[in-house]
Amino acid sequence: MIRYTRTLWAVFTTASLAVACGGGDKTPAPSAATPFNGDSALSYARQNVAFGPRIPGSDAHRKAGDWITARLRAKADTVIEQTWTHTTAKGQKLPLRNILARFRPNEKNRVLYITHWDTRPVADADAVPANRGKPFDGANDGASGVGLFLALADELKKTPPNVGVDLLLVDGEDWGEFGPPDVDVLIGSEYFAAHLPEPGYKPLFGVLFDMIGDKELLINQEVNSINAAPEVVQRVWAQAKELGYESTFSPSPGYTVTDDHIPLIKAGLRVIDVIDLDYPNVEAVRAGQSYHHATGDTMDKISARSLKIVGDVALALVRQ
Repeated sequence: MIRYTRTLWAVFTTASLAVACGGGDKTPAPSAATPFNGDSALSYARQNVAFGPRIPGSDAHRKAGDWITARLRAKADTVIEQTWTHTTAKGQKLPLRNILARFRPNEKNRVLYITHWDTRPVADADAVPANRGKPFDGANDGASGVGLFLALADELKKTPPNVGVDLLLVDGEDWGEFGPPDVDVLIGSEYFAAHLPEPGYKPLFGVLFDMIGDKELLINQEVNSINAAPEVVQRVWAQAKELGYESTFSPSPGYTVTDDHIPLIKAGLRVIDVIDLDYPNVEAVRAGQSYHHATGDTMDKISARSLKIVGDVALALVRQ
């Protein structure tokens, strides 16, 4: 996701203070922690990155998709693969795959979690012009969400959730150009919105997790989410506060982001975006040194601690 705007300049100050105080690296409180394993999530992310850039149509993309699906089939009650060919605006044929892992599939009351598993074809936002035509690892932008979901699946297998849970990994999020107009982006979430798993599918709420492994994690409330599903934002941030993670989940409004929650919101689902776009931090982004869509998005930039914080919140939400 690359189209985003800040709505409040004051948020820069808030975010800067939180990072300076170590808010994004706050050690999880042992008394509040769930069984979610941040080290496992980081290991899964590393294994995913090892396939190479997961660019749709590439061999690495196919192998990584097969690996993710196999891991989820070993844990979930049901795994559905949505496969199709997308024709781009330039006429290119892209083989794409959404992966939906379902826990307690017959339970009417459900929670939907979403992440994307593809990587952008080139590092077109790299601070070094010579790198902008190169592929990149996507450790945070892609693999962190995969790691989170595979570690969640481990825990949901051990102890079934109190509600039905759907883990949706969408494809083709980052292929084309974010506008306006948007061209060949959010492809998998748009496909899912048009091909829901059953008639009348209406989860209680949904959460998109994107770029959640940053070592200097600080998650503001995304503005489209606040506008479309404020009660879901409140639920997630209240859970984070209860777990002692209020310095990581900031209640301040942040960016307005075009991301995979938008097609789902348009389809009538109550979905929000949990995302940290200031990668690695506000100061670096303002200085033009962001790792977003850049070759610097590598495994050394993400941490088990950040994945643990987000995993605790995600797991607690379905264990209430």
